[in-house]
Amino acid sequence: MNSILIVLPILTLLMFDLGLTLEGKDFLLVLKRFKAFIAGLAGQIVILPLIAWGIASLLNLSPLMSIGLVLIACCPGGSSSNVFSKLAKGDVALSVSLTAVSSIVTLFTIPLVMQAVTAHTGAVVGIHLPVRNLLMQNIVTMLLPIILGIGLRHWKKEWAIKTDHVISRLAFPALLFLAAVFFIQHRSTIGDNFQTLGLATTVLLLCAMAAAAGLCFLFRLMASERRTIIIEVGMQNAAQAIAIAGSPFVFNDGRIAIPAIIYALMMNIVLLIYVGIVKHRKTV
Repeated sequence: MNSILIVLPILTLLMFDLGLTLEGKDFLLVLKRFKAFIAGLAGQIVILPLIAWGIASLLNLSPLMSIGLVLIACCPGGSSSNVFSKLAKGDVALSVSLTAVSSIVTLFTIPLVMQAVTAHTGAVVGIHLPVRNLLMQNIVTMLLPIILGIGLRHWKKEWAIKTDHVISRLAFPALLFLAAVFFIQHRSTIGDNFQTLGLATTVLLLCAMAAAAGLCFLFRLMASERRTIIIEVGMQNAAQAIAIAGSPFVFNDGRIAIPAIIYALMMNIVLLIYVGIVKHRKTV
């Protein structure tokens, strides 16, 4: 089974569902909470890819795994971060707005970052990035579904809410199925690289959370905002990374998505621990 035939529809559906949850006020929040947005976007768009590149260099990862690690660092988390923010008693409105804005902004920043990384690293193994193809794929599978969802939310709000309830329940099982298919297809490569990539992704995640906390301190944000931004910067969209790595129009190499799969595993473990710590501290 070709995993790309699964991941592209799943990614498109997830972005459509994200659009179903968004309204105009979610984007206007950018102006009202400018400092929090700057902190969140800086962590996601600038700092996280730089940390990923540094870790890949320090650990001397192979070109494919280096590209894959930076790729997952470029893909901001989807609606799952909103759920984690709610569990951590964070600022859910800020989380929703950050997710919306970062998902749109990174459609255009990902090609720029990945072009630089691929030009530096990919040439060694004959990998190049067709930037136009990546941009078009992002528009078709992410931007247009988000816009369609927002439009339906505006014109058919009750239907949009009901549809969101259905899709959100299907999303997690669909992602688990995708992960299982991917593991089966690439089990040998995953096994060979799991120890190194497990370390790389865990360090990347912890550094991302620490950097986010530092930005929040710098901007003097409230506790609820800090929790939200730490989660937003730490959570990444594995489905988007897999879609870019495996797409026949872009990299066409599923091995590049291996760091994304391992990051997704470590991300859920570490952030669930973080949520547990936050909730415990609030109750003692």
